[in-house]
Parts: sequence; structure tokens; C-alpha cells
Amino acid sequence: MIGHRIAAIPGDGIGREVLPAAQRVLDAAASRYDVRLSWEELPWSCAWYAEHGAMMPADGIDRLRETDAIFVGAIGHPRVPDHVSLWGLLIPIRRAFDQYVNLRPARLLPGLASPLRDCGRFDVAIVRENTEGEYSDVGGRFATPAGDVAVQESIFTRRGCERVLRYAFALARSRGGRLISATKSNGIMHTMPFWDEVTAEVAAEHPDVEWRRMHVDALAARFITDPEDLDVVVGSNLFGDILSDLAAAVSGSLGVAPSANLDPTRENPSMFEPVHGSAPDIAGRGVANPIAQVWCGAMMLEHLGHPEAAADVLAAIETVTADPVLRTRDLGGKATTKDVTSALVDVLAKA
Repeated sequence: MIGHRIAAIPGDGIGREVLPAAQRVLDAAASRYDVRLSWEELPWSCAWYAEHGAMMPADGIDRLRETDAIFVGAIGHPRVPDHVSLWGLLIPIRRAFDQYVNLRPARLLPGLASPLRDCGRFDVAIVRENTEGEYSDVGGRFATPAGDVAVQESIFTRRGCERVLRYAFALARSRGGRLISATKSNGIMHTMPFWDEVTAEVAAEHPDVEWRRMHVDALAARFITDPEDLDVVVGSNLFGDILSDLAAAVSGSLGVAPSANLDPTRENPSMFEPVHGSAPDIAGRGVANPIAQVWCGAMMLEHLGHPEAAADVLAAIETVTADPVLRTRDLGGKATTKDVTSALVDVLAKA
């Protein structure tokens, strides 16, 4: 039997409901291939912050380093500022383990109501640079004679750009062979022309991939007007973040949108978390959609070297979303978290 040690961080709000649900589904899928997932639950969250003054203990990164993957539910609470929770847990993990690729797939799942339902195809993989760019911690707030000033610096390194672009081009080669690079070099005069130059250099290494650059505002519109045109989209930290949330929304619901924070070298553990937040307004009611968390688990299984188990999970998701009775409230239905989870396990048992 193949074993993997997984750090499970339910976090806050609905994370405490959807993560255990996904664990149940993943255990069912993994066991079919003689794979055992050993879960180590860690209570790091905004509640932990309220008690300890930090989002995780001082040795948190060292403890995570001993695992094969990190599985996160949702982080955030109205009483803890978002920048505190994000910079106290998720960003330190991404940077400590050099998870320089944030991969966010989006596609039309069967049965989901979507603005794009009548389009011929919507199946896009968004590759977001995950460790530098606009989300640097360089800058500050200053008092000047003219008033308060806030300065936020963007950091783009050749190494950082090249490696995420190479990952995106390789992914495009394995898919439809088409890639769009998000830019804004007509308005951002230093970092974006640099990004464009490095993109062209990396593209020259991949002559079999058809590629082009698009200004991010026009590209955002293209997600609505020409979704069939999209296959792999690569962008900086900020652009990738915004475009992937747009993709999740137009695919039907943030409740079905997964993401993976990857170290493609596999020297460090990668982290898997849904795009949705902690949704405190529905937390504890048993109505949260577990699909996004389960899809994150499928991505984790694939990253760990079990593509067949991952494919089974995705097939089960598509079977369940196709059934109107099994749609949660975010999809216009009345099914509970437990209903969807049990259905997914049942589908896997019959596969």
C-alpha cells in the first residue's frame, strides 16, 4: 500500500464542514487503488489567532515540511482583517515551500446554470505566478507634508517569470496547444514590458504552442464574449488572481472552483485550497457546497502520482452535478453538504 501524510487545515467557517466531507470522498477514491491518506489535522485558523496572537505556531512551517501535501479548507473571519489571516498563514506557506505556481482550472460542469452554458466550450487552466509580482511586501505607509502616502512595490524577477511561464507553456503543450499571456504593458511601463519580453523568450522555446498576449482588461471581457477561445491563460500574481475568480464565477459558482499552490519540482509539499472563502453567513448550517474542496482533492491526488484516482473523483463530481436533486443552495438547489458527499462516495463505490 502506498501512503501519504497530508496536513489537513480545516480553518474557519465552512472550511470545517467541506474539508471533512472531502476527506471522506478522497479516502474512498484512494482506497480503490491501494493508496492510504494519513491525515494530520491542524487547528490553525482565525480562532487560533484570537487565542494565540498568530495564525500558526512558530514551528508551523517545520511541521508542514514533513508532510507530502497540505489540504486547506477556508481561512478568514469577519473579526480578523484579511491581510492578517492571509499574510499570517497562506502566503508564508506558499513562499516557504516555493509554491510558485497557482493553478486554477475552470470548466462547465454538467447541469450547472452558467452564463456560458450555451457556449460550445469552456475549459480553461489559469496559471498564476504565486510568490512575487504585485503581492510583494515591499512598500509602506508614510506621513508627508502633503498628507498620508501608501507605496506598494511590484517585484518581477527574471527567474520568477521564466519558471512560471515555462510551466504554463508546458501545460499548454499537454492540452490544446494554445496560450494567452495577460499583460497591461500599455499602462504599466516597467514590470509589464519586462513580463512581455520574458514571455516571448520562453515562447521561443515552445514553437509548437500557439500563443499571444492580451491586455488584461480585454482578456477579462473575452472570458464572457469568446470563452471557447481560451485554453491556458498565464498571468502575474494579481492578474491571475482576478481572472481565476472571474472564471470561477462564470462557470457556475465559486462553490465548485478549486486551486492548487504547486512546487512543480516536488522538493516541497504543495498546498490545495478552494477558491471560495469561509462564508460565515452559512457556516454551521450544513448547506455548504463541498465540490470545490473535493476537486482540490482530485488535484492533490494527481500531484501525488495517482491520476486514475483523480479521474475517478472528477467523474463522480460530474455525475453528481448532473443530478438536480443534488445541487446545493449556491447552485439553486436544496441539497446539503452531507447529501452531496454521500452521493459522491456512492458513485465511487459503483465505479
